[in-house]
Amino acid sequence: MHEPPQRPDPDTLLAIAQREGRGRLKVFLGAAPGVGKTYEMLSEARRIRESGADVVAGLVETHGRQDTAAQLGTLEVLPRRQIAYRGQMLDEFDLDAALERRPQVLIVDELAHTNAPGSRHPKRWQDVEELRDAGIEVWTAMNVQHLESLSEDVARITGIRVQETVPDHVLAGADSVELIDIPPTELLERMRQGKVYRPEQAARALKGFFREGNLAALRQIALRRTAERVDADVTGYMRAKAISGPWPSTDRVLALVGRDATAEDVVRQARRIADALHAPMMALHVEMMGAPGGLSPSPALRLAEQLGAEVETTAARDLPMAVLNHARSHNATHLVIGRGQPGFWRRLLGRTLTAALIRQASGFTLHLVPAPSTVTPRIRQEAMGLPHWAGWVAVPSLVALTSGLSLLADGLVPEGGIGMIYLAAVVALAALFGPVVAAAGALLAFLVWDFLFLMPRFTFAMSGIQEVMGGAIFFAVALLLAGTTGGLGRSVSMARARLFGMRRLVELSRKLGAATSKGDLLTTVAQEAATLAGRPACVLLPLDDEPVVRAARPVEAEPDAASMAAARWALSRGTRAGFATDALPSAEWQFRPMRTANGVVGLLGLQMAGVQTGELDAERDRALDALIDQAAIALERAHLMEEQARSAARAETEALRSALLASIGHDLRTPLTSIRGALETLRMSGQQLSEPVRQDLLTTAEEETIRLARYLGNVIDIVRLESGQVEPRREPVDIGDAVRTAAERAGRRTDRNIDCDIEKRLPTPRIDAALLEQVLANLLDNAAKFSEPGTKILVQARRLGAEVLIAVEDHGIGVPPDQLTQIFDPFFRVRRGDAAPAGSGLGLAICRGLVHAMGGRITAESPVREGHGTRMTVHLPA
Repeated sequence: MHEPPQRPDPDTLLAIAQREGRGRLKVFLGAAPGVGKTYEMLSEARRIRESGADVVAGLVETHGRQDTAAQLGTLEVLPRRQIAYRGQMLDEFDLDAALERRPQVLIVDELAHTNAPGSRHPKRWQDVEELRDAGIEVWTAMNVQHLESLSEDVARITGIRVQETVPDHVLAGADSVELIDIPPTELLERMRQGKVYRPEQAARALKGFFREGNLAALRQIALRRTAERVDADVTGYMRAKAISGPWPSTDRVLALVGRDATAEDVVRQARRIADALHAPMMALHVEMMGAPGGLSPSPALRLAEQLGAEVETTAARDLPMAVLNHARSHNATHLVIGRGQPGFWRRLLGRTLTAALIRQASGFTLHLVPAPSTVTPRIRQEAMGLPHWAGWVAVPSLVALTSGLSLLADGLVPEGGIGMIYLAAVVALAALFGPVVAAAGALLAFLVWDFLFLMPRFTFAMSGIQEVMGGAIFFAVALLLAGTTGGLGRSVSMARARLFGMRRLVELSRKLGAATSKGDLLTTVAQEAATLAGRPACVLLPLDDEPVVRAARPVEAEPDAASMAAARWALSRGTRAGFATDALPSAEWQFRPMRTANGVVGLLGLQMAGVQTGELDAERDRALDALIDQAAIALERAHLMEEQARSAARAETEALRSALLASIGHDLRTPLTSIRGALETLRMSGQQLSEPVRQDLLTTAEEETIRLARYLGNVIDIVRLESGQVEPRREPVDIGDAVRTAAERAGRRTDRNIDCDIEKRLPTPRIDAALLEQVLANLLDNAAKFSEPGTKILVQARRLGAEVLIAVEDHGIGVPPDQLTQIFDPFFRVRRGDAAPAGSGLGLAICRGLVHAMGGRITAESPVREGHGTRMTVHLPA
């Protein structure tokens, strides 16, 4: 067998190219705290710094260990960022400072750390990813128990559930992983000497997490995970350099999943071999172009996934070469294949797969799994690829039609032309029904051609050697055309099916990207799954560890109680459950987990029983798996965006609370002091004071009381707005009447001249009249506050397109350009020079919140005329 020259694996080269623009990541991995990860990281950082590298410590946690702190030495250390949280200040890594500094190597300790609310990212590993995207090389440290996929195992070993985890893909994407390892006995001695924790902490730790058995098990996990990483590095190097394997550096087991009855036995045997060798397992299915169909490989491939195998499917014309190329590129050392029923592989390739692999698979260990001794007639029929009965009806019909046409054309075409007409019929049979039907058609066409047209006619006898040779050549060419055309037709069908699947996936990606909410995303997934599978589908999400249906197509589709038990099984174990699976197979629905690196994020449910659409074929099954993968990623992205939104909301709430406390401290104290002073003066000296003085004190107390009530009202309003408690009562509102009323009331509170310019025949938008009145009152008070006495305030109302615009314009000093975008923020007050800012900073924020609640928006312009004045414009939907 001729082997084509080895070429670098394109997927590996693409992954390398994608990493070129990113900063490198080096992870110092340990089995437990105290093994010396941070110490070794700092020691190596000092060594490369002495060689001239620009190294900065972005964040290092020494945990009070003096030897670790000493390793910092003269390394540059970035100041930490302080974040206020629940009345205390938390020190966090300053991501912006690190991005601005842009060192050659940045040290960021504690990769699994959870950032304080208000940080840009919820997790520190996300900070590291942003640093890498900016081209900065990052060194970090973590313990193996913080790896997401190992959290359950660690909890079972130690009895302690780790809350802070790092997704597996972060470690897998690291450019370098260095294991820092010491024996458990040495680590325990360090604990007793107080080199890891303080004595009182060490005593508690030695009775809990730091038991020798726990440490030995965690060490084994760390060693195994590092060995897997080294094995992946070796395989990646071989594939990138086009080195033909296998390299016997470690064992890897590859199961070859075919379309015969041995497929599931092959997978189970491969799993047993992999477990005995403590080796990773892979499963491969090769879709043969032009080969007849057999049993679906989907059940065996699903079994392989459930048993922890890395599953791949490919298409090829040369099965042995495809298997060997895949095995070599993935550095497999053990091949497990099924020894199928006689004639299956031989009919497909003209030889047995086993014999071909034995001749070519030097360096591999072959394991043969025998076929079952008995195969049911149905399986034999499917394995032989016999066509539908319509093909057998078409054979005599098409040959008869061809014979009629040939009799009409006899004498009009050359003698050899009649044979070409029969060959065309054979090609048509091959294209429509496959090579088996075409072979039968070729035999019948040859016999009819011989009987009707070859001399002597109307007999099957042949008059000479020329007729015998011509007939033999005709039959041979017909068989060749039958096999070639039939295989080509199936190849075209396979290509068309794959193209259809790819188009659906592209369309799904577009729809998922266009989804504006999680509800839209879930509805899209349910709709696409139902269309693709041809049966009812639903999407379930976990709520308190219970699956809950969040979207279904059709809408009324609802799994029954027995099926929901299968859904709970699938959610808790991360495997398929329900109909035609190993878990609760009597259920009417089948549930497939949506998995990401962070675990199961949801389930896709399909109603399998009682649906008249037949079973899912292999192509649709693979397309559904691809849909689930895309949906899982989109769902995780939606979860992350929601978490970021919640973090931002918490940060805004915390900022609002802090600002509110600071404002209350000032804005409540001032009027209260004035009121208290006036009342104390009246109480102590009221009899000695003249009547005008007493009235002046009472007026002061009254004005300050009104000011205090207005301020408290504003505080209540802003809190209601921030918490979403404002519900507008929508009704048609006459804008002209609302503007004139607000201007008249404001005119009684100020000595500014208020002019109204209202366009005639304005529409009456459906808004809340009371909220609009409050908005206009705040805008007019604000305009009066920031303009000189006696100046004019102009209120305009007009229509512009689909909006009604209400503008309040003053002739005051205006707003500095650098503060214009902030004036609608709560508690922001415009500053000019050293003068104290006026007002509480709540009026315009309340205006913005109320306008938004009515479906509008508010804008500000300054200066308006000759470098002075400010215009506030309310835009309401007409």
